[in-house]
Amino acid sequence: MDAVTGAPRSIDQVLAAVRARLDRVTPRQADAAVREEGALLVDIRYAALRERDGTVPGALVVERNELEWRLDPQCDHRLPEAVHHGLRVIVLCNEGYASSLAAASLRELGLHRATDMVGGFQAWAAAGLPVEPPAPE
Repeated sequence: MDAVTGAPRSIDQVLAAVRARLDRVTPRQADAAVREEGALLVDIRYAALRERDGTVPGALVVERNELEWRLDPQCDHRLPEAVHHGLRVIVLCNEGYASSLAAASLRELGLHRATDMVGGFQAWAAAGLPVEPPAPE
């Protein structure tokens, strides 16, 4: 709902509002942030996509339905990497849509440096950045 008018908003409107608050990064910027700043790259794609397309080496896989519980530094179910609210988290999904909403959710938890990667995994692969191929069947 729109905070001013109370009218329902479309997902495109919600996405635009969320993205206006994020400092989104390109795949190359995400790669540099991981290597140079120790940012945490989090892959929220579901298993079928990872099995089809492969994974980003070093990315932490946390499926979307567990993300907030695993990265909230105050949660008993957090991952060891979720050490503090100042952690730089870069979320990636398949094409860069769900990751924007996920990053906004992490910001709601106080992870004020959370953002997402423009174009998601597909843009990462298209940029020629490292991809671990899927395991053979």
